[in-house]
Amino acid sequence: MPVSTTAYVIRELATLADMEANHALLQHLNPSLQAVAYRTMLEDMIPNGYKQVAVYDGDEVIGLSGYWIITKLYCGKYIEMDNVVVNPAWRSKGIGRLLCNWIKEKAKMSGCKSIHLDVYAHNKHAHRFYFREGFMIEGFHMIQYL
Repeated sequence: MPVSTTAYVIRELATLADMEANHALLQHLNPSLQAVAYRTMLEDMIPNGYKQVAVYDGDEVIGLSGYWIITKLYCGKYIEMDNVVVNPAWRSKGIGRLLCNWIKEKAKMSGCKSIHLDVYAHNKHAHRFYFREGFMIEGFHMIQYL
């Protein structure tokens, strides 16, 4: 069910078609993400519980976060924000905070114990934003490319 705010509508997205429509916005964060690859990944992710939450100004999506609800031994049940992006023209207008608040409420309603997210190491603006939102560094996300 959409949630209205002062000027925006927040919607949870669960279908491939709704998520595919956000490809251009996601390219602000991942410029090399091609539409075909995005669709293929969504086809793998959606059956495993992946959803998105989007902030709209009219018909335009201006902010987006993917999310998963997962349980792991080290932390219990949690929600993971994934590929959080706000259209550059809409940054510093509270859109990121709307997404974080929506995720926090979803986590509480779902019985999650925490919210997790990854932030690119070079994205200093995002680091400052998430610290202001109450996030802290718990560890390092390590990758070995194959």
